[in-house]
Amino acid sequence: MAIKGCFIYLLKITFAHSFFRKKILKIYIKFSILLLAISTLTTSCVSKKKVLYLQDIEQIADNPANTNYNISIRANDLLTINVSALNPEAVAPFNQPLVGRTSIDGIVQTAQQLQTYLVSVDGTIEFPMVGTIALSGLTRTEATEKVKELISKYVKNPIVNIRILNFKVSVLGEVQRPGTFTINDERITVLEALGLSGDMTIFGDRKNVKIIREIDGVKTYGELDFTSSSIIDSPFYYLQQNDVVIVSPNQAQIQSSSFNRNTSVFISIAGIIISVISVLTRN
Repeated sequence: MAIKGCFIYLLKITFAHSFFRKKILKIYIKFSILLLAISTLTTSCVSKKKVLYLQDIEQIADNPANTNYNISIRANDLLTINVSALNPEAVAPFNQPLVGRTSIDGIVQTAQQLQTYLVSVDGTIEFPMVGTIALSGLTRTEATEKVKELISKYVKNPIVNIRILNFKVSVLGEVQRPGTFTINDERITVLEALGLSGDMTIFGDRKNVKIIREIDGVKTYGELDFTSSSIIDSPFYYLQQNDVVIVSPNQAQIQSSSFNRNTSVFISIAGIIISVISVLTRN
């Protein structure tokens, strides 16, 4: 309390002179107004032309649909291959079960699931009875036909179903919920990926969304303008496994982060000082 009393006493002495205290008060007021103006300019409203998606959506009505979403199998893909036929015993060797053991409250439970096949770096898998099969670069349809042809030597009219288990995409940057998402049906558009991440924030740059893609060890990328319906015709509109979507911050957010990150703090401090001065100089 003694220190607080001394501080107030010193302030009263400092601002005792009417001319001096008015000058200081004007300086602080101008400083606060300047900070407020700068903050307002850097966080001003964004034009709707920079925010709305697919602003020329009516143009896609006459264009043929983009069906370029055939996914190719790649190295490190994790596959399940299910083989069926009229004679279940004939296909049993091709459906080797993997017995999983789980413990719940000390009780051991067993559950059967299909064997998984990891595509090796050279693009092949080892399949029962058949041996080595090269699948890398093939679509699921092409891979299914290839496996069916090989199995037909042992089974009459086999039915083959291949699934990619580790089909994932990542969405990063100015979105509500950035993260990595597992896709069950192996077909997802970049718009759907944004939906999974909760959509872009108001600070996301709609005109410059990057898609990073790796095929056979070679990285490539594409840039999409979400304000234009032309993204639907882009080869990056349909995502592939392990694609990464990056939403960059817009110019307003970049300026905000580099310039006025502490503006609100400065304004608060200035407001407190002005209030103290007003109280101390009150007649």
